[in-house]
Amino acid sequence: MSEAPPSAPIASAFTVVPGAVVDERGLAHVAAPAREQRELVAGRALAPLEDRAVLAIDGVDRLSWLDSITSQALTALAPGASTELLVLDPQGHVEHAAAVVDDGVRTWLIVDRSRSAALLSWLSRMRFRLRVEPQDLSDEVRVIGGTSEAVAALEPLAVWRDPWPAVAVGGWGYAAAAPHPGESYDWAEAVVPVDAVSRLAEAAASGQQPIAGWMAVDAVRIAAWRPRAETEADGRALPHEADWLRTAVHLDKGCYRGQETVAKVHNLGHPPRRLVALQLDGSDADLPVGGAEVFLDDEVVGAVTSVARHYEEGPIALAYVKRTVPVDADLTVAVDESRVAAAQEVIVPPDAGRTASIPRMPRLSRRR
Repeated sequence: MSEAPPSAPIASAFTVVPGAVVDERGLAHVAAPAREQRELVAGRALAPLEDRAVLAIDGVDRLSWLDSITSQALTALAPGASTELLVLDPQGHVEHAAAVVDDGVRTWLIVDRSRSAALLSWLSRMRFRLRVEPQDLSDEVRVIGGTSEAVAALEPLAVWRDPWPAVAVGGWGYAAAAPHPGESYDWAEAVVPVDAVSRLAEAAASGQQPIAGWMAVDAVRIAAWRPRAETEADGRALPHEADWLRTAVHLDKGCYRGQETVAKVHNLGHPPRRLVALQLDGSDADLPVGGAEVFLDDEVVGAVTSVARHYEEGPIALAYVKRTVPVDADLTVAVDESRVAAAQEVIVPPDAGRTASIPRMPRLSRRR
């Protein structure tokens, strides 16, 4: 069966803001991405996440149904509690990721807009005779991101608080750095009515409310080593390769599609690739793009998935590399017709797995 076409980009309400740059993802920045990052981290700025979509699952069987077809244990999910799920293919590769929060009556799924139609189509085919009703609410609601306290002030319909800073119950963290950069990562996404976004745009245009674009959001996410389906689920990604077992996979739940691969790779270790954080040489004004090749000497050993210019750390990226790449190897990344130096930080160790001895590695200096 063919997949549903991706959802079309929405018209941004933030073109009214002086200095706003809008592209196919929505608001990119408002003239000063570095300042927007500072405001976002400090809890003063809000970020319109126009590349997100919202699916809702109604019906009394919604949580047990999602539990049975995804990687997460959801039957006992408490109202207001936040988690994350993955939809895997039969070989265990990540097809979809969704932020999950239930309000006691409805389950809200926040997903990448480019994948929302395909996910809704798949969920609709999996209903069988259960009392569930999945629907796309993108015409009625929008998603606003920021710190937990900042988005709570919006009086949202639902709030998802990213569990990434701590390994969730039933999860397993591979990341070896101590402290993990995600420990200070306070990120939440609020579901709000469409008219609330119009009011936010007006407040931003008048200078009453700082806002941040997707460039600032990406920089904060990458600095926290946080994977995203749009960029890190490249069609062959296993949850283990991106440390997604932290928050999106429950290792002790019942059967679901792809579970055999999840258990095998976790128990035996050695996923084929591993996600690394890259500190890029900042002497060049140009950044690599997603998909840029990563080299060990003259051998291609991986590819960049996400890249940003961070307000403190400078140019940073996430990349998949072969498991066999030494953790202390000096790497380079293709930028246009040349390469830039890239120092790697270990997110997923080469021997990641239940039986592996995971070292607690000191972090590189993060300030420039």
